[in-house]
Amino acid sequence: MRKLIILVTLFTLVIASVADARIRVKGRGDKMNFDPDSIPANFKASFDLMTRKCVKCHTMERTVIAVQTGRAPITGQPFDRQAVKAYGIKMLRKPNSNMNKQEIRDVVVLLNFLLDENAR
Repeated sequence: MRKLIILVTLFTLVIASVADARIRVKGRGDKMNFDPDSIPANFKASFDLMTRKCVKCHTMERTVIAVQTGRAPITGQPFDRQAVKAYGIKMLRKPNSNMNKQEIRDVVVLLNFLLDENAR
């Protein structure tokens, strides 16, 4: 019986720690962004890149809303893995995006991670 209680307690702690893994959001309106403290270490560089380069043309609010709702806020089109890839290609073709293929790829991987985390 004691082993069962310990096992249940450990299971509960594991589930609780996974539940806290969701990406949090800070701010409102134009200041809305993903909470940097909730971004895993392996995505920090991609997150910094996204918050530096993507905001040259649009606010992070648009990205946060797209990830949270699964819809692009302006067009209303689905914002899923396929759309993220298409946006990446679109940004690569924009002369003023100032992003190379590797940077685009890193941001696409980050956005896919954020979409997956939001779906949990």
